[in-house]
Amino acid sequence: MRIALVAPPWIPVPPHGYGGIEWVVHLLATELVERGHDVTVFATGDSETAGELRFVFERGPVEKMHSAMEYAMHIGEAYRHVAAEGAAGRPYDVVHDHCAWLGLAFAPLIPVPVVHTLHGAAVPQEREFFRLMRDRATFVAISRFQTGSFNEIDVRHVVPNAVDPDAYPFRAEKSDYLLSLGRVARDKAQHLAVEIAKRADTPLVLAGKVDPGDDAAYFEEEILPHIDGQHIRFEGEVPDDRKRELFAGARALLFPIQWDEPFGLVMVEAMACGTPVLATPRGAVPEVVVHGETGFLSDDLDELVASVGKLDQISAERCRAHVADRFSPRAMAEGYERVYEEAARARTT
Repeated sequence: MRIALVAPPWIPVPPHGYGGIEWVVHLLATELVERGHDVTVFATGDSETAGELRFVFERGPVEKMHSAMEYAMHIGEAYRHVAAEGAAGRPYDVVHDHCAWLGLAFAPLIPVPVVHTLHGAAVPQEREFFRLMRDRATFVAISRFQTGSFNEIDVRHVVPNAVDPDAYPFRAEKSDYLLSLGRVARDKAQHLAVEIAKRADTPLVLAGKVDPGDDAAYFEEEILPHIDGQHIRFEGEVPDDRKRELFAGARALLFPIQWDEPFGLVMVEAMACGTPVLATPRGAVPEVVVHGETGFLSDDLDELVASVGKLDQISAERCRAHVADRFSPRAMAEGYERVYEEAARARTT
């Protein structure tokens, strides 16, 4: 098949740091090319991909992230190219849109089926837009939980995100620390990770960026007073090599989120390193972590504290195998191939 993958225009594919969607696009493009497909990736000019790269911005205008003008320039050029290729007798079989929503408005302008992955949570102010665009694409969720949160559209496909297990160091023998990694925010509840670590008398490493505004206020009020450089250590936003080193060495990843997470790639990254996850069972978390096999799930903080003492019951090898089986690039590409073929058949019937 000839496939166009449209990534957001802000961050390179693959990203140099933060960028879950960009990693998914990178892994998917690589796997699809290896499986014999003709792939074009629309991303930033400093991206690296196994497919053909096309771009509007040499470097992503990250300082204008989510600006409608730059978004429209990027997506509009991608769809213009797809239309022009069709008119020239070199049609694409499918456009796979990984952008938030704007691509759906362009979808009727091209004679090619559009597959749209819902990477984020349902946002109330976008619900009417999705209702109006409900017939313009084949929608794919990244978890079963997510399918029920987009009530205005028919979401019949679920394809989980992936990581490349071979890119993550596996360690069966762990160091004596717990890990909390991700953007610091109230709904991610790093303050609960601090409480779990203190009550379990186990050192905690916190890593993640702190954005201005409410996130910075939360960090200063709820997290900073506990950081002592020994029992509670904060490393800020870390590069990929350090992130993977932290995953591999941790006794467990703490993920006590207080919102309905639509997927949670950080949990998969930890398990790829053989590291179990202690989490609250919100959103898609129970679909990602197998309770009692690759971690422990509970809404009760006392139970999560007690679970620290049960981590030796979790096999590091089982965590790694779980990722290889369910969240590998192969599994993701196979899932999307089925979606692409169905979308292509529906367009021709």
